[in-house]
Amino acid sequence: MQLIQAKDYDDMSRKAANIISAQVIMKPNCVLGLATGSTPLGTYSNLINWYKKGDLDFSQVSSVNLDEYRGLPADNDQSYRYFMKTNLFDQVNIDQSRTYVPNGMEPDSDKACRDHDNIINELGGIDLQLLGLGLNGHIGFNEPADEFPKGTHCVDLTQSTIEANSRFFASIDEVPTQAYTMGIQSIMLAKKILIIASGANKAEIIAKAFLGPVTPEVPASILQMHPDVTLVADEAALSAYLKQKSEMEAN
Repeated sequence: MQLIQAKDYDDMSRKAANIISAQVIMKPNCVLGLATGSTPLGTYSNLINWYKKGDLDFSQVSSVNLDEYRGLPADNDQSYRYFMKTNLFDQVNIDQSRTYVPNGMEPDSDKACRDHDNIINELGGIDLQLLGLGLNGHIGFNEPADEFPKGTHCVDLTQSTIEANSRFFASIDEVPTQAYTMGIQSIMLAKKILIIASGANKAEIIAKAFLGPVTPEVPASILQMHPDVTLVADEAALSAYLKQKSEMEAN
């Protein structure tokens, strides 16, 4: 794993955006795996600014999103399709017919998941997958479990994840309790993985995920097994990791 230490959230966002922009420049028709949530907002903002300056061209890029709430239509302002349109797609020159988000309105969960996996395969796989990191170690909506799920699947969201997402809804009762999410195998098949984290509240789980055992109880720990992972995190998020790693090396 390559570790890039950032000063703060803004620095983390710039460094992450640099990695994504390099991918787009090196392979204009690349497939980007994208994430939602508050952490990547700064990264997307940098990409938009560089596009507007003429430094980036997304016209040949395809994208695949990690997940979508089950039961939310694409035009719902809390859906992940809406999030991506608002925070990236509508502000750059990406062909939105080549931006793929799981179909939250597909009532047949097996079909919704199978369709998303088929899209990834038809695109030839993901060149660079962007990930955030949940406080319980989840990546996408792959929650702590007894085993690593393989392909895209329907998940029952944990109470902690529902509570974390409730800040985006009028009340916790409106937060969907299920989501379609890309599986661990799909994520691990990406050629490159970029994981970003910011803030002291991520410090404990970063140390656990990248210095602890590989276990489905900490889904992000599987990233230790990937050949090309870059972690970009700020000083606060890396505090426990750096301390523990130093202690391990001293012993």
